[in-house]
Amino acid sequence: MYEPIFALFCERVKESIKAGTFAKLTLAKTIGDTEIKNIYFRLAINEDNTYSIALTTRYKTEEIESTHTLDEALLVLGTYIKNPFLTALLFTTDNDVTFKVNKKNAGSIIEQEPTFKNASPVMLEMIEKGIV
Repeated sequence: MYEPIFALFCERVKESIKAGTFAKLTLAKTIGDTEIKNIYFRLAINEDNTYSIALTTRYKTEEIESTHTLDEALLVLGTYIKNPFLTALLFTTDNDVTFKVNKKNAGSIIEQEPTFKNASPVMLEMIEKGIV
């Protein structure tokens, strides 16, 4: 089952935010042709100098944005794994972390050299303001 590996992936997301290395996260690679195309996970700074997660769910005909706590956002992402997404990509300044589920329902995490040299602008602002 992929759930324990996805839980490790979620820990990596949390660690990247705490460490200030988070650049971006996206769900991609759907099973078949689906209405939903991808989901983007971005940091947002709240008025009270805390942060939240803005999820942008892109469908064929529209985009829906919702705001969540970090834990809520990761739970939401979990509901889309295998339904219909097979891949979650975490980009950090340390490395790119790819979570995949195969046809046998097994999860894996692959690490590669980082795509992004800098953390997201919001991540940098959060560091500057002492939010993380």
